[in-house]
Amino acid sequence: MSWKLFFTYEFIKDIRFSVGIFLLFLLCRKIFAKYFIALILKWSRKENHPFISHMFLSFEKPIQWLFLVLGIYLSAWQLPYFDHTHLLFVKLVKSAIILLVGWGLFNLSSSSSLILAKLNERFDFEIDQILIPFLSKLLRVIIVIVILSGIAAEFNYNVVGLVGGLGLGGLAFALAAKDAISNLFGGVIIITEKPFTIGDWILTSSVEGTVETITFRSTRIRTFAQALVTVPNAKLANETITNWSKMGKRRIVFNLSVTYETPKEKLEAVIKKMEQMLQTHSGIHQDTVVIKFDKYGANGLDIYIYFFTKTTVWIDFLQVKEEINYKIMDILDHEGVSLAIPNRKLYIDSKSEENDKVRWEFLK
Repeated sequence: MSWKLFFTYEFIKDIRFSVGIFLLFLLCRKIFAKYFIALILKWSRKENHPFISHMFLSFEKPIQWLFLVLGIYLSAWQLPYFDHTHLLFVKLVKSAIILLVGWGLFNLSSSSSLILAKLNERFDFEIDQILIPFLSKLLRVIIVIVILSGIAAEFNYNVVGLVGGLGLGGLAFALAAKDAISNLFGGVIIITEKPFTIGDWILTSSVEGTVETITFRSTRIRTFAQALVTVPNAKLANETITNWSKMGKRRIVFNLSVTYETPKEKLEAVIKKMEQMLQTHSGIHQDTVVIKFDKYGANGLDIYIYFFTKTTVWIDFLQVKEEINYKIMDILDHEGVSLAIPNRKLYIDSKSEENDKVRWEFLK
């Protein structure tokens, strides 16, 4: 074929038309990214539709790439001497579309907490917060499997044979992934038994803090020193777990020691007034309030004080505890009773000292 025949008017026209289609899709891609998405996000925030915002943000990048794929596909129709119906080209385009749709769904699945919250609000589902990270990650795994299966099917790959091959190598895989499987089952135990949920304050033999995240492999706990501790689920499921957030009330117990010089009448008056103060305090749980003269201590008369606060929130608990301490101080001051200070008295026998002095002079 001669160069004159190759570079004909029709050939140049088709090239121009093909490039024009591709540039048009590039322009649409830019308009979509710069104006359309911004307009939708502005409208959804104004109308209070957070799910629409999440959906468009999740599909923003995939749709931009979809414009490029469609531009390449449609411009290929106008390319001379290019077979746009070629099986490989069609399969590549279809695979790209499957990948882009899966990409958007993968991004959207990270907002599953919002979806579950909406479902719970509409249909009154009882969805525990501990399930949300698991469901989100499980949904992502399913999406990835569907994407790979769809692309494999486009290229006529035997997906059933692949699954069968995985079955033959299942034993070796299980042995190699023993720890991962143990952690997975540990996570399942945590979900089913629900010893804690996200946001709970827990105490184990290895860590104490607030639960932040629960994944397939591990649980992340934020300690009160603000360190983030990652504990494997298999280990956590086998430990004794104390969930302080499940407390219905919070205990305060201590001994108050007053001096031995305190008269019996003053001691009885102090105990009675402290008991009345606790029974009338709005922050104290009234089921159990115990104030008793307990014992003769090493330094003074010990008063045993035992009660519970209604609140279990740490800051509020400390506030109630501080108020009680101030009121106890007022009661002691009003009754003129002093707290016992740890002390030790040393008695010296004066006769023994004189004998030692005589014995020393005799030895000299």
